[in-house]
Amino acid sequence: MSVENQPAVLQDIHCCPAGAYGWTPLMLTAGLFFLIGFVTWLNGPLISFVRVSFSLDDISAFFIPLVFYFSYFFFAIPASWVITRTGLKRGLSLSLMVMALGMAGTGQFIAAGVYGAALAGLLVLGCGLALLQVAVNPYVSFLGPAQKAAQRIAIMGICNKFAGILAPIVLATLVMGDIEGVAHQAATMTDPAARAALLGQFVQAIYWPYLGMAVLMLLTAGAVALSSLPDIQPPDTASPLSTDTSSPQIRQMLLSPHVLCGIGAMFLYVGVEVMAGDAIGTYAQGFGLPLSQTRFFTALTLTGMLAGYCLGMVCTPRFCSQERYTFYSCMAGAVLSLLAFMAHGYSAVLCVALLGVANAMIFPGLFPTVLKNTGKAAPLVAACLVMAYCGGGIVPQLFVWLKTLFGFQGVFTSLTVTGYALIALYMRRSAV
Repeated sequence: MSVENQPAVLQDIHCCPAGAYGWTPLMLTAGLFFLIGFVTWLNGPLISFVRVSFSLDDISAFFIPLVFYFSYFFFAIPASWVITRTGLKRGLSLSLMVMALGMAGTGQFIAAGVYGAALAGLLVLGCGLALLQVAVNPYVSFLGPAQKAAQRIAIMGICNKFAGILAPIVLATLVMGDIEGVAHQAATMTDPAARAALLGQFVQAIYWPYLGMAVLMLLTAGAVALSSLPDIQPPDTASPLSTDTSSPQIRQMLLSPHVLCGIGAMFLYVGVEVMAGDAIGTYAQGFGLPLSQTRFFTALTLTGMLAGYCLGMVCTPRFCSQERYTFYSCMAGAVLSLLAFMAHGYSAVLCVALLGVANAMIFPGLFPTVLKNTGKAAPLVAACLVMAYCGGGIVPQLFVWLKTLFGFQGVFTSLTVTGYALIALYMRRSAV
């Protein structure tokens, strides 16, 4: 993939002096991060919803995050090509329209009782998110001094995680209703027709909320198009993005240990973040905790992440560099994972929720650290980092598969501690 054909959007932003556009771009992108967070963290309660609605086992229900996060792997580089052609402003509007299509399709097909088609809707939704994030994350990273990149991303993270707190509460309240009662009643029914009628009526509740969110995304797309967000365009000489990496400098950068290990660290990070957020309900159900409670537990993790972002904004870079703070966050995450293994019931669930505090500042420190000193290869590296978000689908799927063979607590702790340790090792070496 040639450098010249990478999103010049990112190159131009990198060259912009800090504060060139004032606070307006940050405020607008903060609103987009709120929307990203709301959509992304619907997956936690949605897993419980489809498990009951379609009578699924854990492995099948966790196709929700698997498909959602794998969309980043498939669409990140095509998204870079789109951003090259459209520029930032039109690219953001387009991404929101794609997200609206995916959201409407997901709600429609779940309500129709077609699980496979609903997963296809999630794939489209993830495609729109990939397009949005390929532009937005590097944009925020390069919008000011590099040493404060984590602080700027943390501002976005606060909006993202505040939306993430609201998302499971809203979905659980509007859609899931008496999910525990429905699950119990369906499990005790002997008449297949009556059981299908009960679940068919229950699943209809998701249609209007998802359609409403799709309409909101379309309105947001129009608002972005009419906003004062800088319409940064690539140079006129830019040509479509290709997969040609014949440039020795680009190939050398992509294959460097710093970039390859950074992409691996991002894969692991998104995996452990989704484990703590989307899988916390399944983890809690392993202790026999009721669905009426576990459907809200994703909000606990997101509350922890919100607190972690606020703490990180105060501490970096004032008292601690973003690389060192990320290293400490990984250590805290490993300790909490071990405590969750040694605890039981609500105490163990609380330790998992507190992983949100530890996870909060890993992404804001990791993303700019991997991009550091990548020069003209930064757009391609950024796209590869977004592709690595597929860890959010693979690691939780490993959890639900392995927990059928081993104890769920041991599997959870083994996966998270391994992830934190490898990320910490990467950040330790990058800080040298």
